[in-house]
Amino acid sequence: MASQIPLAPDASAQHSADDGRTNEVARDVAYRRLVLVNVIFCGLPDAGDRGWVLIDAGVIGTTSMIVDAAEERFGKDARPAAIVMTHGHFDHVGGLEHLAERWDVPVYAHDLEHPYLNGNASYPPADPTADGGLMSFLSPLYPRKPVNVGARLCPLPPDGSVPFLPGWKWIHTPGHTPGHVSFWRQQDRMVIAGDAFIMTKQESAYAVALQSPEMRGPPMYFTQNWEQAKISVEKLAALDPEIAVTGHGQAMRGQEMREALHRLAQEFDQVAVPKRGRYVRHPAWAEDGSAYRDP
Repeated sequence: MASQIPLAPDASAQHSADDGRTNEVARDVAYRRLVLVNVIFCGLPDAGDRGWVLIDAGVIGTTSMIVDAAEERFGKDARPAAIVMTHGHFDHVGGLEHLAERWDVPVYAHDLEHPYLNGNASYPPADPTADGGLMSFLSPLYPRKPVNVGARLCPLPPDGSVPFLPGWKWIHTPGHTPGHVSFWRQQDRMVIAGDAFIMTKQESAYAVALQSPEMRGPPMYFTQNWEQAKISVEKLAALDPEIAVTGHGQAMRGQEMREALHRLAQEFDQVAVPKRGRYVRHPAWAEDGSAYRDP
């Protein structure tokens, strides 16, 4: 079983992700935990209509919560300028189709993630053998089929900029999925890492419920290429972030978080990669994200 890298609660950025509120980590960046995943709101409070960006879209059944949280932060009927995706797993796209239509907004994602967002390709099967835990055991039941946001789907700009978010850059961080991306802002050294690394043991239902801060690699049961996942963590650790917001767990900041991230990068094979699992030695996906077929 992979080792853990615990973090002290005082490394958290502001509030607990379990407190039922939108948690602000910077004046213009906040997140809310909805069931088992974080959605992120980028924009100044009261930014109004089209003055902000949503990153990821939660699980099925949380769409109204996302709308309510957005209106609470940005104003009644405030729509984002865009929805930007770290990747397309079920817990990040649950409200995507409905929200994109309701708000009439473009959806941006890496080209390699497009097959999973335009209805063309399903993700590979989950790996319930990876490190045990109830969440891993149940993972074959999680949806794998793609959503389809149709003509609203757009590629991220090749120059690394993030639409409607000046000062931010997107970074290709594959491994968990082919087109997984993270977002970086040099100004305050903030990284929005998606599931490239996370802050809780997502394989365990107990850890997910408790939300004890812990530096972890990407969720094991859905990670498709461990060698690329390792390189992605190394890439993000090299940035020396001051603040890290991830898809699962509390946002973290400061020296202890950085040290834990560097340790994760340096000891990735020992602390992040499962000792056994269907994708440990044989990656699951083709380069274009569309050639996978169930065995």
